[in-house]
Amino acid sequence: MDGGDRKPKIPEPPVISGVPVNLLSSVAPPSQLPNFVTTSSVPVTTHAEMVFFFGPAPFPSAGEVPAIPLSKGEPMVSIRSPEDSQSTQSPESLPESISDLEKLGDVMPGSGLLTWVKGAVSSGGILQRVAEKAKSSVDSMITTLDPQMKEYLKSGGDMFVVVASDKEVKISPIREAFQTVFGKATVVGYEAQSAVTAAQPVSAAAAYAAAKQRIALLRATRPDLTNNVPIVAVESYIYEAIADRWFEVALLVLSQPSLGVEVQLVSQGAPVAGAAVAAAQAATPPDYEHAQTGYSLTIGSIMADSLHVPNTQWHEATTGVSRREVLLLAAKSIAGTYKRLLAVSAAET
Repeated sequence: MDGGDRKPKIPEPPVISGVPVNLLSSVAPPSQLPNFVTTSSVPVTTHAEMVFFFGPAPFPSAGEVPAIPLSKGEPMVSIRSPEDSQSTQSPESLPESISDLEKLGDVMPGSGLLTWVKGAVSSGGILQRVAEKAKSSVDSMITTLDPQMKEYLKSGGDMFVVVASDKEVKISPIREAFQTVFGKATVVGYEAQSAVTAAQPVSAAAAYAAAKQRIALLRATRPDLTNNVPIVAVESYIYEAIADRWFEVALLVLSQPSLGVEVQLVSQGAPVAGAAVAAAQAATPPDYEHAQTGYSLTIGSIMADSLHVPNTQWHEATTGVSRREVLLLAAKSIAGTYKRLLAVSAAET
């Protein structure tokens, strides 16, 4: 056989006096392990019998094992008393309302979790702020997709206001103003045409008389509009500030007789060309019945024809500010004044 077929040779155990010897038999048996437990009995101390010592403990002498003696006299209270074991609440025993949380917070004022939960669910807490923020975001998204939904979302509440006009250019800014100031408000408009002044009042006195006549007409023809319902009238007039310098402004009058409230406010003015005023004066017949209060032809119609724009857009074509924006700012001022007067009336009563 060649070198590749050779197998390793297994050594055979040694033989002494003709008898094979086992190597493990020559190893001595293990000795006994040392015992460190003394023969003296050590009393077993239960959990309830543990006594705590304060200060340095004495060192035991040689051969002595320190033992905790059994308690004598009054029984010692265990580290975890039965009262503590009963403090664990089941899911059924958790508080079900905010009042329960408040009571539990008063009993356990140091509980951080209960304090956080109480603050989160209370008025003005984080959960309420998150809900208000989410509602505001949803409302903004809805009004962006459909601007007409803004009127629906903010309508309602305790505030009900009537506008003495059926024209949207007057109703819309007053509605937005009261909804901004009061949060929620229902604002509607009814037709009410003045018959005691000229179509185009020329003085503030003539405009005030026309506004008051509109309000009185609504209360006389609509029984549902009692003296407790606030009515807002808008009347535009022109006036000559200096020689041949004319301006058109809007007078807003809010009336609520039940509270003795009447607020008057004048809007921002828009310049009017002197030629337009001269044209309105020339178009008024000499026998016009309201010639003492103004003209029979409105300045708006003349300015719109001159600028080739609709009758409601001549303000924006002249100044860059629409009539709705002008009325909105004035309406916010009159709504804010009215709110302050309501607060004063409530404080007096």
